Amino acid sequence: MSREVTVEVSTRKANGVTLGIERFGDTTDPLVLCVGGTTMLSWPAALCESLARGGRHVVRYDLRDSGESTTVDPEKPMYTLRDLAADAAALAGGLDDRPAHLAGIGVGGMVAQVAALDHPETFSALTLVGTRPIAPGPVDDDLPDHDEATMGRLYSRPMPDWSDRDAVAEYAAESADILGDDPAAARVAAGRIWDRTPGALPAAHMADQLGMVFSRLDCGPRWRERLPDLALPALVVHGRHDPFFPVGNGEALAREIPGARLLILEGASTRIPDSASGEVAAAMLEL
Repeated sequence: MSREVTVEVSTRKANGVTLGIERFGDTTDPLVLCVGGTTMLSWPAALCESLARGGRHVVRYDLRDSGESTTVDPEKPMYTLRDLAADAAALAGGLDDRPAHLAGIGVGGMVAQVAALDHPETFSALTLVGTRPIAPGPVDDDLPDHDEATMGRLYSRPMPDWSDRDAVAEYAAESADILGDDPAAARVAAGRIWDRTPGALPAAHMADQLGMVFSRLDCGPRWRERLPDLALPALVVHGRHDPFFPVGNGEALAREIPGARLLILEGASTRIPDSASGEVAAAMLEL
């Protein structure tokens, strides 16, 4: 019999800010904390539910300046990447006395790497999805950069009317089509993100704007050279056809984190398809 999964949406104070969270499963089960690319909806509900059915208390949350979390001015963030990492550590510690499995996707994977390095006592395992071992900006010579042709198509289009929910959702669907993701899923997710965006700031939280938001953060100092210091089980998941962070970035992470397992999703691009949620959940549960 399939295990029933309860879901609860709320907010939680951590590190001096309020974070919007969504819980899946039994709160007494071991914690898996999911750091999204700003909004919690970067993590597919299907994956969170699979993990919960596997006996985990799964929490996905909104980073600062998105969703239900503390929002001041996404255009001029007054915090750093290290502050976001400290948020993750404080949230994990407040939700469970035991070390947590930390998971980060996209730019949230950068937050997760720094959190695991800066707060090693807080985390028992690490999953990194579709990310890279350096901050936004110029890439190291051995890492593949964004696919130029795809980025040209993505960013040469006129912006939608950000006050029009349908226009924003359609723009996100077109973006997904360019990136090789599921347009229908992107359309639904963009509508939900728009609904949860405070004030008149939806542009700051759409998936194809995240690199621009993170480019405004102080992400120093570099952390790539510290990755060999990680002493916890790690899983690196990457879409074979990801043009934003090409798969060589995931391969580099798996090489540099001691003992890390690399799981390449052959049919995937920047997002985890629902069809791959079971495979990714199983790999995460093995940690």
